[in-house]
Amino acid sequence: MLVTFKSKAAAEVVMYKEHARPLLELIGKDVQRGVITAAEAANAVAKLEVVIAESKVHPTTEEVKRDVVAHPGELDDDHDHEASQYVSFATRAYPLLEMLRAAQKDGYDVLWGV
Repeated sequence: MLVTFKSKAAAEVVMYKEHARPLLELIGKDVQRGVITAAEAANAVAKLEVVIAESKVHPTTEEVKRDVVAHPGELDDDHDHEASQYVSFATRAYPLLEMLRAAQKDGYDVLWGV
């Protein structure tokens, strides 16, 4: 399932719900539907920046990286597919973070699920 973030301050940001959920939970919002007002944007940006900074200080463990690229070993699996690549929390958060910064600057809300 996809979540589409909309704001008059920036282009739409589309994320898988499973990737949007941790970002929204950090700022106390529901993944199904919600709004981050222009007044709330500064606090949301600050919270996301703290967690992003922490995620860079504490790199992903080798065990997590192995899980990301683990091959299920199904008999009918295509063995010629491209290798999986790990996408960091900071990278996933960046588009929404930029939208929130623009919304804060221009005084617009960020909406999703509407």
